[in-house]
Amino acid sequence: MKEKKPQTAEVVKSPCVHICCLDEQDVCLGCYRTCDEICKWGAMNNEERKDVMKKVAERENSSGNMMKF
Repeated sequence: MKEKKPQTAEVVKSPCVHICCLDEQDVCLGCYRTCDEICKWGAMNNEERKDVMKKVAERENSSGNMMKF
């Protein structure tokens, strides 16, 4: 019988696209994270990163700059 390996959660990757430019609200025009979120990203756990990614999606959607394929 095969031994089951514990599932490890994959780390949520940074949405950085190397276009770093903050708007008037300190939101990056490349990844839609705030300056504070960018600075704290490395210390965040996966749940915190998922919360930020939800906010990123909302900001990108409301910006009207979403890329469509």
